[in-house]
Amino acid sequence: PPHREQMAALGPDRDQGGMEEGAGLTVSSMIKEIQGLKDKFKDEDVEVPSPFQDLEKATVLQECRCFHEPNIEPRKCATLITKMLHIVTQGEALTSTEVTDVFFGVTKLFQSQDPYLRRMMYLFIKEVAETCNPDDVIIVTSSLTKDMNSNDDLYRANAIRVLARIIDTQMLGAIERYIKQAIVDKNTLVASSALVSGIRLHGANPESAKVVCRWVNEVQEAVSSPNDMVQFHALSLLYEIKKNDRLAISKMVTQLTKSNMGSPLGVCLLIRYISKILNDDASAAVARMAQTFLESSLRHRSEIVIYEAAKAICTLDNLDQRDLNPAITVLQLFLSSPKPTLRYAAMRCLSEVSMRHPMAIVKCNDDMEALISDPNRSIATLAITTLLKTGSESSVDRLMKQINSFMNEIADEFKVVVVTAIRQLCLKYPQKHRVLVGFLAATLREEGGFEFKKAITDSIVELMHAIPETKESSLLHLCEFIEDCEFTALSTQILHLIGSLGPTTQAPARYIRFIYNRVILENAQVRAASISALSRFASQVPGIRRSVCVLLSRSLLDEDDEVRDRATVALAALDGLDLSAMKEDEPMEPPLP
Repeated sequence: PPHREQMAALGPDRDQGGMEEGAGLTVSSMIKEIQGLKDKFKDEDVEVPSPFQDLEKATVLQECRCFHEPNIEPRKCATLITKMLHIVTQGEALTSTEVTDVFFGVTKLFQSQDPYLRRMMYLFIKEVAETCNPDDVIIVTSSLTKDMNSNDDLYRANAIRVLARIIDTQMLGAIERYIKQAIVDKNTLVASSALVSGIRLHGANPESAKVVCRWVNEVQEAVSSPNDMVQFHALSLLYEIKKNDRLAISKMVTQLTKSNMGSPLGVCLLIRYISKILNDDASAAVARMAQTFLESSLRHRSEIVIYEAAKAICTLDNLDQRDLNPAITVLQLFLSSPKPTLRYAAMRCLSEVSMRHPMAIVKCNDDMEALISDPNRSIATLAITTLLKTGSESSVDRLMKQINSFMNEIADEFKVVVVTAIRQLCLKYPQKHRVLVGFLAATLREEGGFEFKKAITDSIVELMHAIPETKESSLLHLCEFIEDCEFTALSTQILHLIGSLGPTTQAPARYIRFIYNRVILENAQVRAASISALSRFASQVPGIRRSVCVLLSRSLLDEDDEVRDRATVALAALDGLDLSAMKEDEPMEPPLP
């Protein structure tokens, strides 16, 4: 072809050079592209400062005077309200005069029809209504009542919610008719706002609760709403109205289980009410109906409903292991879900089941072992602690190897949970005490905070008393730990333990070196505890008494009063023991004739 002839005419060197030049340009452009991406991601990591972090209350209050101007700037006023809300929510207190001035300024903004400003006004009134004078708050109710009867659904919904925060029982009777109409309104935002307001008013005081109880017909109608959120809020309010009548609650639950609720959140609420009824000793007919509904909910299309039903079944009292199997099977499927929330929820529920029915979740062990390497450390911690509760004696060694690499990657709070589970496992399988106590001792020498180290120390001490075979090896592990212990409280606790148990071991002299090192190297509190431990060894082991007395005599000139006093008292007591021993060894003289 012609272009090949032209390339050949240029010569081989020219052709090769051109290729190298093209390759160089391509690599250069790629490097520039990578550098650009690097700079982009670097900029993303930089934290953007908050625009409200340097706000001064006096300055903002001064700027809020623009609320009284005849020509209102909606965006400027909305920004100022946002600043005031930030100051209030950060905990900075406003005086009653300051609150009243700003509150009256905000009420003058009702003349603006800007929807964004109006919503910020609603938020501000709700936040400061409880700190304002009640007589001042009543002034704004006429504007809110007007908004509640407007044609704008956004205004109606927000006005109802604000009114529920500021009105008293007398005023509630005046607007009750409007709230009852709003509960059955076609607009879902208005209906939900009215129902949420009803929930708040019902819990405000007994008088308001009596008024809300008269809305039961409207609330029951709202339970049949096609909107999921309205159903959820309506069921919540209906339960609040009837919760003191067990028969009415049972009847309500029975009716709703026969209807097909479309709201997953509503079904979750219903499951919780059923669980409460079953735990409160329901009748046989209601219990049978409720358990049937719970088992059918395990096949619901929504994952949240499935989990809620499984959790309810697992927390029921007096259930056999056979009754738990459907719920355990569902939770086992969630363990392999790609969603971390589902894996965590299932793992947490199984962990709670393992405390009461450990054998019921043995079939999930393979799935839980796979979660030990989960990137979410909370899930991995729950998996390990649950496996430690359900694992067999033959799986202990394998679990310890997996946990060994895992412990370095989690926070101290998770490590404490793992240590507690290991202690329980050792009590369950005493034959594995060498592996488990050895693991605890190795973990004790690693980095960690006080609570973590104290949890390990307490676990080792408990195992020493529960499994006598671990006493001597555990004491040596604790002696090695106090050689480099930065916590005075733990050092004194361990020294007291060594002084109590060390003299009764086969070779008590081996502990003297560890104790006396603390006399030389530690602070006054630890030195005093060491003196007490040495005196116990000297009093209970005659063979090393003389050597220990020499060590104690070196502390008679200690700079701390407590250490000197303990050493003096110990030596005096030991001298008394020596004198009494000498008298016992002397032969008795025959009586004079």
